[in-house]
Amino acid sequence: MEYLVYALLGIGLAAACGFRVFVPFLAISIAAMTGQLKLAPDFAWLGSWPALVVFAVATVAEIVAYYVPWLDHVLDVAATPAAIIAGIVVTASVVTGMSPVLRWSLAAIAGGGVAAAVQLATVALRRATTYATAGFAHPLAATAETGGSVGMSVLSVLIPLVAGILALLLIVVAARWLSRRRAPSRSRA
Repeated sequence: MEYLVYALLGIGLAAACGFRVFVPFLAISIAAMTGQLKLAPDFAWLGSWPALVVFAVATVAEIVAYYVPWLDHVLDVAATPAAIIAGIVVTASVVTGMSPVLRWSLAAIAGGGVAAAVQLATVALRRATTYATAGFAHPLAATAETGGSVGMSVLSVLIPLVAGILALLLIVVAARWLSRRRAPSRSRA
């Protein structure tokens, strides 16, 4: 049961990485420094003052950058591989007491997969809002994505079971939405 909680904690944090890369790292750093979260020994550095400062600055820069119209498109290109790597790292950092092979396998498959799915869904949603609103809804989308990342990060630390299940449901909903969007375009071809 303990490993299930670690896995769901990692999945929830990985989903948050799909929205914003640095928000979950800031949450992990704060939670580790306040004693709310135990990190894997090789990731103890995430709970240090230097890490907290770096993640706070990176989080603010990332959030602000998504409100700059041309920069958010550039960030989407870089954020997709970064979100996958971040999802793997946050998952590996919170899974403790498991053999390294299992921990990194779980991190790569679940953490990286969840982060990739959420990131790709947000890119697709932003693309749809660009076409529908000529880009005027970007600030609203950026705010929703930041809120999703903050919410999933906090929920993951406080109630990992709920966060992990919510992340998995989010992926199912996103997959269905994406498949419905692609089905009409295939029938036109």
